[in-house]
Amino acid sequence: MNSSMIDVATPDGIADCYLTRPDDDGAHPGVLFMIDAIGLRARTKEMADRIAAQGYVVLAPNLFYRAGRAPVWPDVNLADPEARAEFFKTLQPLMQALTPEAMISDGGAYLAKLAELTAGKVAITGYCMGGRHGWQIAASHPDRVAALGGFHTGGMVSEGPDSPHLRAPEVKATVYWGFADNDQSMTPEHVATLNQAMDAAGISYTSEVYEGAMHGYTMSDQGAYDEAAAERHFDALFALLRRAL
Repeated sequence: MNSSMIDVATPDGIADCYLTRPDDDGAHPGVLFMIDAIGLRARTKEMADRIAAQGYVVLAPNLFYRAGRAPVWPDVNLADPEARAEFFKTLQPLMQALTPEAMISDGGAYLAKLAELTAGKVAITGYCMGGRHGWQIAASHPDRVAALGGFHTGGMVSEGPDSPHLRAPEVKATVYWGFADNDQSMTPEHVATLNQAMDAAGISYTSEVYEGAMHGYTMSDQGAYDEAAAERHFDALFALLRRAL
């Protein structure tokens, strides 16, 4: 693969991003890789490389660039309860800063960079919070996003007037959801509500719950990793990309 870190200018500053693509002169479709809350790191780069190897130009931004360049949290031992508690105490305000407005604005910059590198519409794949942010980008840039894959994504349904599922009528992409089992951030009731919103909006979608897979099942550097579920996610994602791109 031909891989490097690049800088992308956004309305709020400079986002450091991992760019990876096949090492050839061919034209390839674009994929925007929206990371989980643990950040841009070796595992997410490895996943981006695997997607790129299928014939895609993949851009994986450090969504937390406002707090510093990646890795924002180097060498965090999340298996240690004290370290984990301290990590999430630091993480919470940074996640709160990633408002829908901020993600939509940043997403426009990321899509513009991919437009410089690829032709045609792009796909988004998102993990944990990245799936939710990818949905916001797809809703705000329907003319640019052909497909969205969200994996162990939470927070898609809330009681507020700004609940993400309410943006379903704005999404024109083909959508795949691979939800985690027993995920309190995306309960069966939440999944049903989101599915109903997508049905009403006429979205072409697949929504599945990965039985026995925990929130974070794709991340091999985390305790929730489930190899079978992670491989299932890659199969589903690659099928989505082939259909849509």
